[in-house]
Amino acid sequence: MELAAAHPALKAFMCGSLSGTCSTLLFQPLDLVKTRLQTLQSNAKPGAPKVGMFRVFIHVIRTENFFSLWKGVSPSFVRCIPGVGIYFSTFYSLKQHFFQNRAPNAGEAVLLGAGARTVAGICMLPFTVIKTRFESGFYNYASVPGALRSMYETEGVRSLFSGLTATLLRDAPFSGIYVMFYSQAKRALPQEVTSAPYAPLVNFSCGVVAGIMASLVTQPADVVKTHIQVSPSHWSTADAVRYIYK
Repeated sequence: MELAAAHPALKAFMCGSLSGTCSTLLFQPLDLVKTRLQTLQSNAKPGAPKVGMFRVFIHVIRTENFFSLWKGVSPSFVRCIPGVGIYFSTFYSLKQHFFQNRAPNAGEAVLLGAGARTVAGICMLPFTVIKTRFESGFYNYASVPGALRSMYETEGVRSLFSGLTATLLRDAPFSGIYVMFYSQAKRALPQEVTSAPYAPLVNFSCGVVAGIMASLVTQPADVVKTHIQVSPSHWSTADAVRYIYK
């Protein structure tokens, strides 16, 4: 079946999966460094100087190898390709159902993005946990199926859904805030700026600004999520917050 003849929700799923593949390959090293930075507190000594992003980059390359920066890319693919597809298809379906004849306002855009992200986040949470563990360097899983089997046999099915609350506290607000800033930024620009040939650059710029704003708001929840999912002791969200701020 040709893409043009496919159902719009299916096209959204396919386009989202393609974009998830590209972004995963491109940004996986940054994701790994982010996870390593967030878990450094576990081994840091009191009063030790803070470690920056570039020091982590160099440390990973020197102690492991260059391609270790893509450690965790397998679970990232398993999570992002269907996950982004689920997000976009859910987003499209919700928008068509509730806002078929008009564009959502700022508050409605937040709810729309948060709702779509919640569905995708819950569906793909086990692979999010495995991705975080691969990136942390604390576990030596050989493959995604092996990690699933090991976690299920040693920690139980609960471990596959660890950090659900923190994940939703990060993902739902992130997506909602992102959609709000993105849509409002594009709406505020003059028509001649948003039209071709400037459209790709405008979309990219609006996406960058929206992503930065959403990341700033949800970064604390992201740190909590990482600590919960790396720990084998099944911390609650409150336990992780106390540990980080002790």
